[in-house]
Amino acid sequence: MPTFNPSQYINKNPVQAPESAYEATHTFSDFGLDQRIVNIIHEMGISVPTPIQDQIIPLVLSGHDVIGLAETGTGKTAAFLVPLIQNTLKNPKQETLILTPTRELALQVDAEFRKLSKGLKLYSTICVGGMSIRPQMQGLARKNHFVIGTPGRIMDLIERKHFKIEKISAVVLDEADRMLDMGFIRDMRSILSATPKDRSTLFFSATMSSETNKLAHDFLREPKIVSVKKHDITTSVAQDVVRFNHSNKFETLISLLSDASLRRVIIFGSMKHSVERLAEQLNEHGIKTESIHGNKRHNQRQQALRAFKSGNARVLAATDVAARGIHVDNVSHVINYDLPNTFDDYVHRIGRTGRGANSGQALTFVPQ
Repeated sequence: MPTFNPSQYINKNPVQAPESAYEATHTFSDFGLDQRIVNIIHEMGISVPTPIQDQIIPLVLSGHDVIGLAETGTGKTAAFLVPLIQNTLKNPKQETLILTPTRELALQVDAEFRKLSKGLKLYSTICVGGMSIRPQMQGLARKNHFVIGTPGRIMDLIERKHFKIEKISAVVLDEADRMLDMGFIRDMRSILSATPKDRSTLFFSATMSSETNKLAHDFLREPKIVSVKKHDITTSVAQDVVRFNHSNKFETLISLLSDASLRRVIIFGSMKHSVERLAEQLNEHGIKTESIHGNKRHNQRQQALRAFKSGNARVLAATDVAARGIHVDNVSHVINYDLPNTFDDYVHRIGRTGRGANSGQALTFVPQ
């Protein structure tokens, strides 16, 4: 059983503390970017850089290695893509490798890259597990400015001699802490060791454990550190526990879901097979549910997400693979049907609700 005790975070009336306004020191026109990039950003409706963009873009443009301490939702993807796109326009031979913990996050980074580089004749390839490797090999055979992938698949392609890692001039580790949690440390070290020593390295992480710190220390050269923390989610999301007996755990969940205020719900379970079974049982009880876990193929996971986002499914049952990198607006409730293993896992799970200006509620099942 996890040692984490959610009872200490019961908070039925969270107070949305006003966040102190950040005064940006730049506009996008001040960074010295190619005017086409500035125009694209303005067309996307973005006028003022977020705190992490404001601080990191100039550092990357001037060639510094960077450690960015930031969660999802801070604008960090554009914080590294914008200056890397600029550097690539100045030097079209530059190739960037972006490593992410999950295929969903790789796809989101690629989608953002395509928006920010629209019409600039820059090319990318996605290399992730759970999808056929052959199109990825064909993609790597063409000219690429950005390769975006998960460590396991990138390592596979290097070993098969389809990815010329020695040509990489910049590496981004996105959500480095999550990649370490998922057991990618050996692959990450192998990949970084095989890249040229004079590459630039950008390292993003929500937390800085001793292992994350050691990885950064071993592979970054005199990095500049930028820390941008959002408000503490444990104070801004309403949290409560749900007591249950093992004989009626599922019935307790059905009773909860009979309340119409649980409009769009993510339910977290610990095991792939138990999450799949839970989704089947909920559907049998007339509650439209989709599931996301590691046993599902990439297109199945995307299909499930689309159904949940569009409102065709009211509930998404998920393992922790969905706790990061998946952004769905207006999730009213997160239910921890199985306890998370650590406080960090708990924070990432409940952070799927109460996003932006919306309020949200997290309920955690705790045995009697």
